[in-house]
Amino acid sequence: MLTLAPEAKAAWVEYHNEIEKELASGGELYDVRDVASKSADNVARLATLFQIFEHGMGSAVRVEFVEAASRITAWHLNEARRFFGELALPAELADVARLDTWLIDYCRREQTYLVPVAKLQQGGPGGLRSKASIEAALRELEELGRARLVRDGKKKMVAVNPWLLSKEGNNGAC
Repeated sequence: MLTLAPEAKAAWVEYHNEIEKELASGGELYDVRDVASKSADNVARLATLFQIFEHGMGSAVRVEFVEAASRITAWHLNEARRFFGELALPAELADVARLDTWLIDYCRREQTYLVPVAKLQQGGPGGLRSKASIEAALRELEELGRARLVRDGKKKMVAVNPWLLSKEGNNGAC
């Protein structure tokens, strides 16, 4: 059994308290409280594995391992929130959320703000291949100011709001 160094324990307690605060009704983690309630324990376990991998069994778990484990666990909590949030959405809104995420990922990867509609129909998010479903989701994104359909001659393109691709708009939530 390994112990946490004093700084590591302080970082773990801070993480634990933040999670507990968000588990309350109305908190960001309320909808995934079954996953989130185990999060601090998972931080301790993961930090311990990092410690053993780097330094063996002989010393207390260091603060940098607790911080790294906290970042990894927090990312997984956000993914759980996103996943369960999509399941709770009506199908049309889930389509909008999937299209929004796909467009932003595509634009960042390709370093552009324009996406050919043909590319979207060929390799877009699952469930959004038909013209009707794409147009319905695009109408909603246009109302939200996140994307709009533009024409370049005969070519149809989706123009993603450039602000969403900047560091300030980095969270990209729909």
